[in-house]
Amino acid sequence: MITAKRLDTVQEYYFSKKLREVAELRAEGKPIINLGIGSPDLAPPPQVVEALNKALSSNGAHQYQPYKGITELRNAIAGFYKKFYDRDLDPESEILPLMGSKEGIMHISMAFLDPGDEVLLPNPGYPTYSSVSKLLQAKERNYELKAENDWLPDLKELAQQDLSKVKLMWVNYPHMPTGSVAQEDFFNQLTEFAETHKILVVNDNPYSFIQNDDPRSILQKDGLSDYVMELNSLSKSFNMAGWRVGMLAGSQKNINSVLKVKSNMDSGMFYPVQAGAVEALKLSGSWFEDQNKIYARRKKKVLELISNLDCEVRDDQVGLFVWAKTPEGKTSEDIVDDLLYDKDIFITPGFIFGSQGEGYIRFSLCANEEVIDEALKRIKG
Repeated sequence: MITAKRLDTVQEYYFSKKLREVAELRAEGKPIINLGIGSPDLAPPPQVVEALNKALSSNGAHQYQPYKGITELRNAIAGFYKKFYDRDLDPESEILPLMGSKEGIMHISMAFLDPGDEVLLPNPGYPTYSSVSKLLQAKERNYELKAENDWLPDLKELAQQDLSKVKLMWVNYPHMPTGSVAQEDFFNQLTEFAETHKILVVNDNPYSFIQNDDPRSILQKDGLSDYVMELNSLSKSFNMAGWRVGMLAGSQKNINSVLKVKSNMDSGMFYPVQAGAVEALKLSGSWFEDQNKIYARRKKKVLELISNLDCEVRDDQVGLFVWAKTPEGKTSEDIVDDLLYDKDIFITPGFIFGSQGEGYIRFSLCANEEVIDEALKRIKG
């Protein structure tokens, strides 16, 4: 069978291939330590699991659910944004629950991009932005992020370019993979940039509560711009990655556009999952404080590990990862392969996030302290 030509534009996701290799090495008896993947190993809040279990026997729990999610979930998302971001959202018209924010990247792109439209993508950045753009036959335009600019885009330099064909721009702060944050004044500048150039800017915001005391949203306090939207997720912040619960916030006009795509591609998420998500979104800030104490202890050990590899690192990074610069003369793939084949430790090479990621490696904090101690022991020899 001849496949669609669009598949010629993308490769299998790096982690999909590499994790198969890791699984094969483990099957051979290799004690591989995985510090590469950002899949939280901690448990979801107990009241969330309890809510899911209770909802399993609810009347209608196993039937189709509304495409826009249940009213209680949209209200909980609105309350979450008000409590933690000080943003007022209309739960009826400005919020769209999603089956994961990764799926939302496709929904948004399908709603706003035609073949040949240009998309601004961060370099380094999340590879899915690129693969989705390719699948939709949009034209990628990378904007470089640099350490000397705190991994923020140079909006003045971008404004001097011909942006007439650009329809969409992806940003991601707190940033993955570098762990940098954007100040509120930068988000204001970004919104002004979006409105001036008539570009839809979407902030992908799943890491704002992890090792970060000041979560921020790109959405304006005084009303939603038609040129700014925000994705968010329960996967990282609430240890619910496998539940596939995301959310999209934006103007009524834009939400309705994305809903046209979503309602033709999937259905409402399983009711017990929504019931659990409602409980998660009601939690106080103490939940994040407790999680961050755990991540802080892990990060301290990972920083020691990185020091023993002679890599450079900034310790003010937020999120689930630590981004480190490789020693002079070594590529990211060199270090990744050395650790995998000589020390049985898997980490992530920076090049998979774009050319600006070469010369960097990424460590996940989704492993307990005993596992990180064992990795450090192996590296020290």
